[in-house]
Amino acid sequence: MKCTVILDTNREEEVIIYAHNRSEFIDELESMIEGKSKTLNGYSRGEIVKLDVKDIYYFNVEDNKLYAYGEKEKYLLKTRLCHIEQTLDNRFVKINKSSIANISKIQKFDASIYGTLKVVFKNGHTDYVSRRNLKNVKERLGL
Repeated sequence: MKCTVILDTNREEEVIIYAHNRSEFIDELESMIEGKSKTLNGYSRGEIVKLDVKDIYYFNVEDNKLYAYGEKEKYLLKTRLCHIEQTLDNRFVKINKSSIANISKIQKFDASIYGTLKVVFKNGHTDYVSRRNLKNVKERLGL
């Protein structure tokens, strides 16, 4: 990959990336440039745990509490889903009104006869894409 830096105090700072396809490296670059959060504080068994956003499989609201699901554990977050959604990069997509999924952690989709998609994550957890979010999810996945 080629890199060119042009210093010009008369122009607004901007980074343009030309790539053949989207990759995890491109996503990390974009997050770093936009200054989006890479870590969150999660709570598990009375401990505060630093969570790396790229290791989170999905966020889900249960009983009015927000949880971040990792490979084997879930962590309580002391924030709201709408605030998390604003800080996440494009590796994440809202799949229904109470869940945001990490696209790179999705193993497969199973079509339902009711028009929804069942999401199966690499850690074995499942959730559903609502009809309202189906179009956006398909666009983000290039389907």
